[in-house]
Amino acid sequence: MTAIRQDAWTADDDLILAEVTLRHIREGSTQLAAFEEVGERIGRTSAACGFRWNSFVRKKYETAIQLAKTQRQKRNYVKKHPIGVQVASIALEDAELLAGKNETFTEESLSIDSVIRFLRQWRSNYQDLARQVKQLERELYDKEEKLAKISKEKEYLSKQVNEVQTDYRTVNDDYKALIQIMDRARRLAILSDDDDDNKTRFRMDANGNLERIE
Repeated sequence: MTAIRQDAWTADDDLILAEVTLRHIREGSTQLAAFEEVGERIGRTSAACGFRWNSFVRKKYETAIQLAKTQRQKRNYVKKHPIGVQVASIALEDAELLAGKNETFTEESLSIDSVIRFLRQWRSNYQDLARQVKQLERELYDKEEKLAKISKEKEYLSKQVNEVQTDYRTVNDDYKALIQIMDRARRLAILSDDDDDNKTRFRMDANGNLERIE
C-alpha cells in the first residue's frame, strides 16, 4: 500500500501533475483519471491532486490546456471522419457558398477545388499546431531549466546543512570533553585540600631538631 504524503508540494510534483493531466485532456480522458494516476506516482490522494490542480497548477498552464483541448477535438474528428468524409464536408460548404452566390459549378471543378482547399486548410492547421507545440516545448524547456537550477540549489543547501550538523556534533563533543576535564580538576582540587588538612606537620626547635605539631 502506497504511503500517503502530507508534506508540501514540490516543483517536481507540480510538473508531473501538469504533464499527466494535459495528456489525459489531449487523449480525451477525464481529469479524475489523471489525478488518480498522479496520486499513485507521487504518493498522494487523488483529491489532493485535484485540489492542487484547480487551486494552483491550472493557472500556469492555461495556454497548454487550450492546446490540449484543440488537439483532442481534432483527434476525435479524424477518428470519426475519414479523409474522404472531411473532403466531402468541405465540398458541401463550397457548394452552399456557390449556391448562395448563384454561381454555376461542375462536379469535377468542385471536387478539385475542395481537395485543394482541404489540403490548404489541413496545412494551415498543422502549421498552427506545430507553432503551438514549439511554444509549449520552449515553456517546458524553461521550466526544466528552472527545476534543474532548484535541484542544484537544494543539493548545495543540503551539503551546507550536513556540514553545519557535523561541526555542531564536533563542538558538542569538545564541550562535553571540556566539562569532564573541569569536573575532574574540581574533584582533584577538593581532594588536595582534604590531604592538606590531614597532613602531619613539623617544626624545628631551638636545637635544630624537628618536632611534630599536633
